Amino acid sequence: MHIKKINVFSLTLFLSISLIVSMAALCQTNPETPFEKIKGKPETFQSLFFSAIKPTGWLKEQLENNLSGFTGHLDSLVPDLIVKDGIYNKNRLSKNVKSKDVGAISDGGDWQVQFLWWNSETQSNWWDGYIRSAILAGNTQHLARIENYIKRILSSQDTDGYLGIYDKELRYKFDNENGELWAKTTLLRGLLAWYEYKKDKTILSAIERATQNVMANYLINASHPFYSIKPDAGGLTHGLVFTDVLEKLFQLTKKEEYRDYCLFLYKDFSEQVLNEDAQYKKLADSNYKLKGHGVHTYEHLRAVAAAFYASGNPQLKTALNNFLDKINSTATVSGGPIGDEWIAGRNADETSTGYEYCSMQELMNSYEDLFLKTGESQFGDKVERIFFNAAQGSINPGYSCIAYLKTDNSYYMTGGLNGDTSNKKQTRYMYSPTHQDAAVCCVPNAGRITPYYIQNMWMKQDNTLVAALLGPCEVQTNLNGKKISIKEITDYPFKHNINFEITLEQPTRFILKIRKPEWAKEIVTFENYTLRDDFIVIDRLWNKNDKVNISFPAEVLIKQNLNKEYYFMYGPLVLAHPIKSVATTTKLFALPGFKDIQYNPVAPVIYQYSNSIVKKAGNRKLNDDTLQFTTTMLNPKTNATETITLQPMGNTILRQVTFVRKKN
Repeated sequence: MHIKKINVFSLTLFLSISLIVSMAALCQTNPETPFEKIKGKPETFQSLFFSAIKPTGWLKEQLENNLSGFTGHLDSLVPDLIVKDGIYNKNRLSKNVKSKDVGAISDGGDWQVQFLWWNSETQSNWWDGYIRSAILAGNTQHLARIENYIKRILSSQDTDGYLGIYDKELRYKFDNENGELWAKTTLLRGLLAWYEYKKDKTILSAIERATQNVMANYLINASHPFYSIKPDAGGLTHGLVFTDVLEKLFQLTKKEEYRDYCLFLYKDFSEQVLNEDAQYKKLADSNYKLKGHGVHTYEHLRAVAAAFYASGNPQLKTALNNFLDKINSTATVSGGPIGDEWIAGRNADETSTGYEYCSMQELMNSYEDLFLKTGESQFGDKVERIFFNAAQGSINPGYSCIAYLKTDNSYYMTGGLNGDTSNKKQTRYMYSPTHQDAAVCCVPNAGRITPYYIQNMWMKQDNTLVAALLGPCEVQTNLNGKKISIKEITDYPFKHNINFEITLEQPTRFILKIRKPEWAKEIVTFENYTLRDDFIVIDRLWNKNDKVNISFPAEVLIKQNLNKEYYFMYGPLVLAHPIKSVATTTKLFALPGFKDIQYNPVAPVIYQYSNSIVKKAGNRKLNDDTLQFTTTMLNPKTNATETITLQPMGNTILRQVTFVRKKN
């Protein structure tokens, strides 16, 4: 027998190394803090360069209507806020500027210090939507105006790279409310869209210099950009979504420092004493109810996702998932999230909780971002729910104006919530092309929401093109160096047949993935496909001129909300019973065709559900009423059933969306 001696030193060394490796692995899965970087996560899909996707059909018509309306003329409607206040150049804020009149009706109070930076948000969010709309519509007149604006803004950049609204004695030296990062975020988002359109490296260089200027003055892990002596600091905390700029720069340049800075910003934001929902400890608490200013909460969802993808830290993943669960209870059946203006620990109610246009845009954009990151089709469904229903249902179908606040069940639009007159200064529940009485924030975001939907309609994944958000458009891009053009011909969401016309320079093999909407229970096509994670996957050699036709048969579905009230859906569209109304013009603008309007109901009846069938009465094109359905409901005033019409809520002003069951 041969017995091999064990080298005690070798064994000890082996065990020591094994222990170190095991402990390192344990640390990888159980980091000491939620802000420890483990390993950055790649995004599942990649966005296309802005302008690669062009709208057609009703989407292009909506863009053109906006350019002819409030999006193309907001600077003429509120010139004091946009034209006369050169807040990014000649009128930068200094210690001598103590107040600013932005035209808002207010009750006074310390919060009015926000007025100092408000015009930067109004201007830059408006320019962002205007830039994107003009590019997507291909309007040369508007593009020429934008070219001059871009030159003007870039000429205001200081030699050290600073682009912003503060003079040298103030910038980066705050211990309270300020708009430093927020003013940059809103500005740079528009510049990034223009860079992707023009592909001019000098524009990208200017954006990077401005970003590096921030990073040099708020040193990573050695400064506190979100410190405030007061916990209520709206402009300061808006600035967390500077992560939007950082993430886009990471996507464009692949420089990891931009993602690392996202993690730093979220860490510092979470560690300060602030009245904001998205701080880590609040998200980690499963019992915490969202309370904050709605638009902050919903836009901060992107920043939490950015921090998680920058770090790969499982504690941030848990926080992100908790955040999503909390937000779910704030959304009405139309997708509209509570934003009137505070969430205040409430669950959504289709009659009593209003949603702000800003909140819709920011939550929709956050879901678009999560769709890109995760590749999960559920986020596409959430985007469509908001855009096709709450967003369209807050636009006046007859005039170029929007509702600042809106409810699903909208019985009055006279300033207060469904006819409430207790607060004489409440003007948000009405239609205006500016809403200057409250704040010129929602109208700029109404100009952003359609181009943001369009720019996310198609995405990439290796050798795959992904039809992510459905609707009429054309996409031109490259896969592995080969040009691909696809026309998506459809009236979706009003009809549910989609033709994809594919044009190639030569026969090419690639994968076409088409998101199957959550509501679709049947897929009709002659193509061979596999269904994978709610995506229709077609992998084949495509001819130079090829076609794919897919249909999703739809029928009216009867659903219940959180309060057990009944509502109706046809495909992705929420249906509403339109209520006859009388319009009253409360303000005429100097620019012809623009006005503020209030609406009162004519003989209103709040109907009750009576378990009757729903019949289809026609088809619908944009801005007409032919996609209609009929059903019978109980009139509680007469205790008799009546035939009523239902139509997509996106073409209504006053309406009833949910119905309680009639009492026996």
